[in-house]
Amino acid sequence: MRTSRVFLGAIFSLIFLLIGSECNAQQIDGYALYNANNSSTAYLIDADGDIAHSWSCPTQANYALALRDNGHIVRGCVNNGNQLNGAAVGGKVQELDSNADVVWEFTYSSGSYVSHHDLCLMPNGHVLLTAWEVLSSAELQAMGYDGNGSKLVTHFIEVAQNGTGGEIVWEWHMKDHMVQDVDANLDNYGEINEHPELLNVNVTTSGGGGGGGGGGGGGGEASDWFHVNGVDYNPTLDQIVFSSRFLSEIFIIDHSTTMEEAASHAGGNSGMGGDFLYRWGHPSNYGAAGAQVIASACHDARWIIDDGRPNGGFLQVFNNSGNNGNSAVDAVDAPVDGYNYAYEVGQAFEPASYSWRHNCIANASGQSASDRMADGNIFVNLSGGQGGAGYMYEVDTDGNVLFQYNAQSAKAFRYPCSHLGIQALLENPCPPVVGISELLTLNWSIFPNPSEDGIFTLAGEFGLDGVDRLHVCDALGREVCSIEHARGLDLSGQPAGMYWVTATFDGLSKTRKVLIQ
Repeated sequence: MRTSRVFLGAIFSLIFLLIGSECNAQQIDGYALYNANNSSTAYLIDADGDIAHSWSCPTQANYALALRDNGHIVRGCVNNGNQLNGAAVGGKVQELDSNADVVWEFTYSSGSYVSHHDLCLMPNGHVLLTAWEVLSSAELQAMGYDGNGSKLVTHFIEVAQNGTGGEIVWEWHMKDHMVQDVDANLDNYGEINEHPELLNVNVTTSGGGGGGGGGGGGGGEASDWFHVNGVDYNPTLDQIVFSSRFLSEIFIIDHSTTMEEAASHAGGNSGMGGDFLYRWGHPSNYGAAGAQVIASACHDARWIIDDGRPNGGFLQVFNNSGNNGNSAVDAVDAPVDGYNYAYEVGQAFEPASYSWRHNCIANASGQSASDRMADGNIFVNLSGGQGGAGYMYEVDTDGNVLFQYNAQSAKAFRYPCSHLGIQALLENPCPPVVGISELLTLNWSIFPNPSEDGIFTLAGEFGLDGVDRLHVCDALGREVCSIEHARGLDLSGQPAGMYWVTATFDGLSKTRKVLIQ
């Protein structure tokens, strides 16, 4: 029996070495991709925080990037000579090969429009970009706006590669989908609570000056009105979701429309043209009663891929201060009905609250991103701006921290080993051994946990001399100590916090999380 255990233990030890170090014994599947704002270098890092690939890019990044199936990256970047300015302003999108050579690029920048913040890769190879356009004070007042000043107003463009450049093949504009109740002589007059599919021109925002809101940064005299910062595409529904920081809401629109239909209130799979199909987070924005679930800023609206993973098909959003002022990741089971969403006139869109929530282990007041992985893990990138935590991490379904890395990035993106882009980019992207049985791990426990004094006792399947070895790392993966022949653990000299303890006996290992209060 012992010979069998030793043999199995040797196999486990080999697998353990292939997968990673003891300070990172519980591994994430795959890699994280990021390019910090205003940096010209993009990085792909592995589960140990080591750089698996990097791109020395010709321009500075503005916010987001993505990995194609061919191993190329597509990134938003800062165009030299932008006339308009604002948070995460870009003005250009580029595709770069593995050597960081530009495959194609498209500039979208002038005195009246500019791209900014996020992008989304579409299955047809096109790139969806968030952008601003300038509306003058006179244009806004002609729409029933009761304030003053020009605004940077949201629109989206879909860009297709055209040789070494690009061309716009579809677009949608917020200005085409507004309602107001102050001037009955205007075409867009209506009762706000009867038209949730439209945006109240005089809605109160948390920035940008709309309807009594505070100011927001912009180019010249124009201010960012709604601060749309995240966009994602659902190919099954042919719909787009986006997040607005200043409105504290997420919205869904129909992408199946022609450009003419996108500017109207009819057409497309939904029959609603470019009007909002669904919105969530701040019911009073459209005159409905109900709790404001997105308390302030929000970022990175997306769909959770519906391939069997937990909450597949749900919407997900980074809710910066939704958990009593602390950051959370919220998943929402929207009431989709074909290509539309169930709604009762005068009421708030369902659900009344989030359907599932991950309370973040630290906070970020701006930017930031999240993802739900196929194994159920939650990946979070906490922006370092405005005093945010400035690191990315991943937790399993029990909340155990599996990965943590300080990148100070606005957004980061997770790609599993099976992603075609990872396979194309790296020669040996993943460990050859897949799926380790729990029978090959050591059965042991540690108590009390949490501990007030840092003194722990071990119990489990090992001899009188204790485990062969204990290896302890802090929450950042730094080695704290390594002890042989141990039945207990004294961390009384260490500060309060979380630690990873790996016990090894007869070649078998198991890592557990402990907490010193």
